Parts: sequence; structure tokens; C-alpha cells
Amino acid sequence: MIMIKAKNIHKYYDDLHVLKGVDLEVRKAEVISIVGASGAGKTTLLQILGTLDKPSPEQGTSLEINGQNILNLKDRELSKFRNLHLGFIFQFHQLLPEFTALENVCIPAFIAQKNKIEAEQEAKKLLEYLGLSHRINHKPTELSGGEQQRVAVARALINKPSVIFADEPSGNLDTVSAENLHNLFFKLRDEFQQTFVFVTHNQQFADMADRKLIMQDGRIVGS
Repeated sequence: MIMIKAKNIHKYYDDLHVLKGVDLEVRKAEVISIVGASGAGKTTLLQILGTLDKPSPEQGTSLEINGQNILNLKDRELSKFRNLHLGFIFQFHQLLPEFTALENVCIPAFIAQKNKIEAEQEAKKLLEYLGLSHRINHKPTELSGGEQQRVAVARALINKPSVIFADEPSGNLDTVSAENLHNLFFKLRDEFQQTFVFVTHNQQFADMADRKLIMQDGRIVGS
């Protein structure tokens, strides 16, 4: 089953042509890494695939995720789709400092208007699964970098998304925490059949993926 199907993806920022006709297919439960030099267009592509940005209008451009034509959705429909079907993990966690680990994980579920008790139960299960059951009431400043990143992973998983996008997810972690996070991605894929697409400069992590896509000058030049 094809989970992501992108055709002729271009992105311009004024006169700067960042993406130059990217075509990409990603299968369900596939783990894809995207590598390349800084400025190659990796993060821009990830943001477009994750619906955080839109491609520049070009003839023949299309983007389907889980059978849904993304480019035809209105803003409110797109926000709902993103919340329910996509998860995001960022390099710097993006946790809200005033909330506990449990509260941070629950935020996407609350946005989806899920029952508070059920959302908290699911968040506790995820945090326990990730080895953080003893840290649920701690705020981000009371957690290590690796713990914060695992909270961010739990937050990305709370709505059981079809696809999880990650931008340099281990770039801010020590070696042990990074290795644990890398192994976790594949464990999650094997257990829950979720699709992962991540950008990384960590070649060892990139080589673990089912496919490694190499970007150069706005194009995918190798796999």
C-alpha cells in the first residue's frame, strides 16, 4: 500500500528555487531517511510532505497521503487531517514548558476533542511504553534531553497517526540517547505498522532505514 505519493513538487521562495520537481512514493510501514548537504531542500520537502507548507503551484503537482488528496483540502480540513493522521518530532522537542510531560503528550488529543480521561489514559500508556511512567508529572526543565525527546515521541503518537515525520530528531541528543531513539523508531514501526519519514545528518541512523534518499540541489538524486 502506498502511504505517500508526491509528484512534481516544486518550491520557490521569491527567486530561490528550493525544490525542483521532486517525485516520491512511500509505502505503509516503511522507514525512509532523507540525507544531503545543508541547503539541499530536505527540511522544505519534509514540511511539504507533512502539510506544514504548500508546494508552489506547477502543472502536474500532486500530493496524496493515505489516499487523501492533500492539495484539495481547505485550511480547516487540512488542520484536522494533520492532527488526526500525522505526527511530528522536531530536533528541539517543542514541548510547552508550563505543562507536565503528561499534559504535553495530551495536547494533540485535546485538539482533536477527545475525551480527557481517555486521552490521559492513552498518554500514560505511551509514557510507560517509552520508559517514562515515573516522569509523567515532571515539566520539561526537570527532564533530560533524551527524556524530553521521548515525551515528544509520545506526543507524536497520541492520535495513532499513519505517518510520523521527524526533522533531525536525534541532532540534539547524546550518543546513547540518540541510539535509543533510533532503535525506538523501528520498534514502533514493527509493533504499530506506522510509516516514518525523517531527515538526518546522522549517517548511521540514515543507513538503518528501509530506504535512504539522497537530496542534492532540490532533487532526489539517489536511493
